Amino acid sequence: MILLVRFKDIIGNKEVVRHLKNSIKSGKIAHSYIFTGDAGAGKKLLATAFATALQCEMHGSDACGRCPSCKKAEGKNHPDIIFIDHEKENLISIDEIRQKLVDDVYIRPYSSKYKIYIIPDAELMNERAQNAILKTIEEPPEYIVIILLTTNINSLLPTIQSRCVRLDLRVVEDSLIKKYLMEHMHVPDYEADIHTSYAQGSIGRAEEAASSQYFQEITSQAVTLMKNVDKMSVPELIVALKTIAAEKGNIQNYLEIFQFWFRDVLMFKATKEIDKLVFKQEILKIREQASYRSYENLENILEALEKAKLRLSANVSTDTSLELLFLTIKEK
Repeated sequence: MILLVRFKDIIGNKEVVRHLKNSIKSGKIAHSYIFTGDAGAGKKLLATAFATALQCEMHGSDACGRCPSCKKAEGKNHPDIIFIDHEKENLISIDEIRQKLVDDVYIRPYSSKYKIYIIPDAELMNERAQNAILKTIEEPPEYIVIILLTTNINSLLPTIQSRCVRLDLRVVEDSLIKKYLMEHMHVPDYEADIHTSYAQGSIGRAEEAASSQYFQEITSQAVTLMKNVDKMSVPELIVALKTIAAEKGNIQNYLEIFQFWFRDVLMFKATKEIDKLVFKQEILKIREQASYRSYENLENILEALEKAKLRLSANVSTDTSLELLFLTIKEK
């Protein structure tokens, strides 16, 4: 895992990276930015790369990785790169904004040209907190850079939006995510396919999956169940259902892996191609299921998986949701 984050390590969003590098080259740095995009799109990674490059003592368009400033950033103890965290899970309060930013901005940087504040989950600021930060955004000291990271830009006051440079981060292509996992995290090809599918364009989700031993175990259990579900007895199926139901925090992960499996079966049935399958190493079992499952059956299963995810999100009984799903899967 890379500790020092540089622009050259950013996957995708090349136009945004180019804009930020050009801003550093020209010296035209805005005092406030909004990085917006889906969860896991790389907002925090990009903000860290931008902050590290701005503070680099070599004054290039990217961090050098060798100067004292870069070393501090790598160790996550740079005094002039400040992340605004929050105590409550779903709220950034006015007191936190005042204490960590509004009252702090007038203390000059310790050792750098800039004093940079990065606010992850900026959508969690309530209206009072946003109004508290607004004056600083409107009249910032010359050395201040504020970066708001959000998955929901509409939750920010129009007055804040109008005074910030907005940069939209897009989902990353699967091929780039897979390449990143294999080259930077040394994930084997087969596992990289699974993590890339799970990521759905989010480099953050891909890293999370690739770094989690628990996710590997869930994947193994889910694939084993999919390979054997047609041959399982009722008691065995009940045990499997209870095992999955016990992992309430990860049931959605199981369902996503089930979806990857049956998409593979459907794709192989339609194309007979192996290269685009997620579970290439399970081709014998995928070919077998494709031979006896009809297109209608596979489409019904994929639809049932979506319904199960919706039921669980709506707090429908876990046992009921999973039983209905598996009844559909067992139909031929």
